[in-house]
Amino acid sequence: MRPIFKGILFGAMTVVLYLSIVVVTTPALPPSDAIRAAFQLNFPIIIGMGTGVGIQAFLSSYSKSLGCRLMVKKKAIGGNSSGTIVTSFFSFFSLVPLGCCGWWLYAISFLPSIFGTGVSAVLINYSQPLAYLGLVIIFVFNGLTAIKLLKEKNTRKLI
Repeated sequence: MRPIFKGILFGAMTVVLYLSIVVVTTPALPPSDAIRAAFQLNFPIIIGMGTGVGIQAFLSSYSKSLGCRLMVKKKAIGGNSSGTIVTSFFSFFSLVPLGCCGWWLYAISFLPSIFGTGVSAVLINYSQPLAYLGLVIIFVFNGLTAIKLLKEKNTRKLI
């Protein structure tokens, strides 16, 4: 599979999965309204996650097409997965006041018993900045992968 196609495919799948979770966890709203609300509140996060995962898929596929075995690849994919999970988890909290993602109210109710009241309040109050932090994690690992790939190309004199 071509690297660019693979990147676009994985990025689009990430966005579709995110929006599917919004629709499934929002039975009180029609799907179109739930998706519209998600895009109004979390547009940069949704696009950032799709772009970040797409770039990682591209870099991984591109390195394979060159025959590179990047040691950072597994760590980067794990870092991207962690960043994507953190980003999506916290971004859902911002949708709860609009009636979206009602299931997350149930999940939020467990936070004090798991983390304590103070930590739970911080997680809820700062959910948007924490979601953006997840995006930073995604793009930092993409940058590390790209740097490693460039170094590998320079070493092999493939440029």
